[in-house]
Amino acid sequence: QVQLVESGGGLVQAGDSLRLSCAASGRTISSYTMGWFRQAPGKEREFVAVIAASGPSTYYADSVKGRFTISRDNAKNTVYLQMNSLEPEDTSVYYCAARRLGYPSTKGFPFPMEEYEYWGQGTRVTVSS
Repeated sequence: QVQLVESGGGLVQAGDSLRLSCAASGRTISSYTMGWFRQAPGKEREFVAVIAASGPSTYYADSVKGRFTISRDNAKNTVYLQMNSLEPEDTSVYYCAARRLGYPSTKGFPFPMEEYEYWGQGTRVTVSS
């Protein structure tokens, strides 16, 4: 079992930056693909970014490409999402997710939401205009 705890959310203004953290426990995440997803009020959860277990492969949603950066520190068992140039449209609850190497997949990297094993409880990001 892997437990994921997100932190770093908050209320910021458009153009500001935030860094989200996802701290894992229970297992080392070095063999896990780690993803970030988000869910805005009244909308479905959507993919944001993913970093492969082997690294350094990453993949981003078009809406955040060039503004967000996902990274991992396996020594700290933590994954980060650096968010720059935030926009009001980025307002969401951000969730961290994990899937181990070899976990069944029909679509492969970057893996759809339903192919992740573990999820955190989320951290809220609000961007005011």
